[in-house]
Amino acid sequence: MSSLKKFESADLINVGMFTAVIVIIMLIIIPIGFIPVLMPLYCVLIPLFTGLPFMLFLTRVRKFGLILLMSIVLSLVLLLTGMGWYSFPVTVVSGLTAEVLVRAGGYRSIKLNIAACGIFSLWCFGSFIPLFFFADDFWAQNAEYGEEYIAEAKGIFHMWLAPVLVLSCIVCGSIGAVAGSSVIKKHFVRSGVI
Repeated sequence: MSSLKKFESADLINVGMFTAVIVIIMLIIIPIGFIPVLMPLYCVLIPLFTGLPFMLFLTRVRKFGLILLMSIVLSLVLLLTGMGWYSFPVTVVSGLTAEVLVRAGGYRSIKLNIAACGIFSLWCFGSFIPLFFFADDFWAQNAEYGEEYIAEAKGIFHMWLAPVLVLSCIVCGSIGAVAGSSVIKKHFVRSGVI
């Protein structure tokens, strides 16, 4: 029944703190996108490097809704960084699915938490939706990138790449979660921090 309790200030602080860490990691990786051919690596690098903070976050989650809240905040960040509202449905579905997985494991199952991290990582794919489905409109609104950059980006984002990026998010998010779990067990649990 603990999942039915109202969120406390500590819960919201944890969501804010760990979301901020994920956003900082994202902002460190984003500059590779100045080279269009490297943009798909967002779906590899961001899930890999956010596995540890997400798994640390899960050590503090004991209520349903916190992961979904983090997903919504991340979609708002994507909106503010110019990727539009398109990521919102993806982040809500991936966040809700991750919630269900974590809850199914009683908030303690390492295997289900790793699976949840992989699914949660799909928020990263949300930023690519306009490049696959609304490319002409998106680039018309972002003409400041320049004709050469836009032409190169359009040449990369073919529909066959979309499922590859979705799979990359899930696989790399899971790998990041496995690595994160290992670090948590080795350093945080042994030292008594968790």
